[in-house]
Amino acid sequence: MAPVPSITASVNARLADALTSALPEAGGADPLLRRSDRADYQANGILALAKKAKANPRELATQVVEKIANGGLIADVEVSGPGFLNVTVTDRAITETLAARAADTDRLGVPTKPEPGVTVIDYAQPNVAKEMHVGHLRSAVIGDALRGMLDFTGERTIGRHHIGDWGTQFGMLIQYVIEHPDELPAAGTDADGEQAMSTLNRIYKASRAVFDADEDFKERARKRVVALQSGDKETLDLWQRFVDESKVYFYSVFEKLDMEIRDDEIVGESAYNDGMPETARILEETGVAVRSDGALVVFFDDIKGKDDQPVPLIVQKADGGFGYAASDLTAIRNRVTDLDATSLLYVVDVRQSLHFKMVFETARRAGWLSDEVSAHNMAYGTVLGADGKPFKTRAGETVRLEDLLDEAVQRAAEVVREKARDLTEDEIQERAAQVGIGAVKYADLSTSPSRDYKFDLDQMVSLNGDTSVYLQYAYARIQSILRKAGSTAPAAHAELELAPAERALGLHLDAFGDTVFEAAAEYAPHKLAAYLYQLASLYTSFYDKCPVLKADSTEQVENRLFLCDLTARTLHRGMALLGIRTPEKL
Repeated sequence: MAPVPSITASVNARLADALTSALPEAGGADPLLRRSDRADYQANGILALAKKAKANPRELATQVVEKIANGGLIADVEVSGPGFLNVTVTDRAITETLAARAADTDRLGVPTKPEPGVTVIDYAQPNVAKEMHVGHLRSAVIGDALRGMLDFTGERTIGRHHIGDWGTQFGMLIQYVIEHPDELPAAGTDADGEQAMSTLNRIYKASRAVFDADEDFKERARKRVVALQSGDKETLDLWQRFVDESKVYFYSVFEKLDMEIRDDEIVGESAYNDGMPETARILEETGVAVRSDGALVVFFDDIKGKDDQPVPLIVQKADGGFGYAASDLTAIRNRVTDLDATSLLYVVDVRQSLHFKMVFETARRAGWLSDEVSAHNMAYGTVLGADGKPFKTRAGETVRLEDLLDEAVQRAAEVVREKARDLTEDEIQERAAQVGIGAVKYADLSTSPSRDYKFDLDQMVSLNGDTSVYLQYAYARIQSILRKAGSTAPAAHAELELAPAERALGLHLDAFGDTVFEAAAEYAPHKLAAYLYQLASLYTSFYDKCPVLKADSTEQVENRLFLCDLTARTLHRGMALLGIRTPEKL
């Protein structure tokens, strides 16, 4: 089905044509149209154009009004203030545009990009042999939402989960297991991924304690790293077991988060080992990196540390070893050269911002990033407790992610059970999972990623305020109304006059596609979340002021059912883009 231009786009085009007709030298000028509380829209682009043309803005605005072609779209245009245009569209234009959107069952009339690119999203990066904690939450949730939004615009996305599966800690862990074989159960004996990870996590902590206290063990662990890098079979077999068991655990946690993680998209640090010497060679031969005290480094004029000394990016250490910079730069080479990426998006903790600033600048100097291939660090803030401090357990330890998710589902079950009338216990538990996980995701996504946010389950699962539960309840209430309507089907009637609450809801429904494109382009899932919250709020106002099943005529009942249905479908689609489910009943 052909895409449906938004009312905003249609009005904008009509005003742009009128501007060109009234002032030919302004051809292609932007009317600067926006929604307004004085009318449906306000255009204020005439002021700047009048100043440039040395014309009176009110007189120019009046000339523009005279040139506007109507054609059933615009009901009224008023010149306001120094030269603003207040524009009101017709009820028919609203209903007919929404009817065209509703006819597109898959995309609600939203177009795709005319020239989509390829975006590689680096998100959800847990560490092998370590339990996932609350600090892993935001990367997973934000990355998954960004991917859903970008996919909807037509962009081709490729996920990359750059898991920590290499380095000194594995020499330490493997050496400890070799010296304490009784502490590691036989392969396959742990009941599930969570149990296996709990065992690995315990062994990791024990090996770290010995590593920090025993210099001889530390030396043996370092030799074990060399054995791992050289492909020693015993060492490599243990490493592979740790990776495989960790993946099973990762999948179980991501399943609780209601996220799909593809095995071929888990490409850890180890995958770039073979390419790191080549990366170093290229950087050195091209002069991007230089030798300093035996190490291969990159310097930056604007990055300095104590005593105003430059802080370099270390590509290769003096002993010949490679670190994070080498693997990240090699990953960029791979993603640009082998995956044909046009955009690289990294969803990482804000504390890594300086590292990625240096990595991206190095890649630009090397020619791997350019005007045609961009990289963006989607740096996110910290998850705080309700007290505004870093989120910890009462004992001061980092909160395990699966414990946090389980508690969210338990809290949600209490809410669902309280509201449930005809749900079985199994249905309550199913919806509790959708509500609880949705609450955790929405609390994150409704906050600007760069900001810290408070993890407050009492607020998250509330039916009131800006929460996913409020949105899910609005969706479920609409489904209840549609069920009660029985044989009366939703149908748009363009000849009907719309009440103010119907107009407000209709114009907001029409803005869905524009909002998704804006939010995706700015990597701003909180803008889509804000749109959906306002949609639910406008629907609540419409529901309170405009009787649906008891409207004055059959046509009005059908038209209001049509608005209900399209609202539900828009909520469902928008929430799905954020990775949140919408239960049919609550």
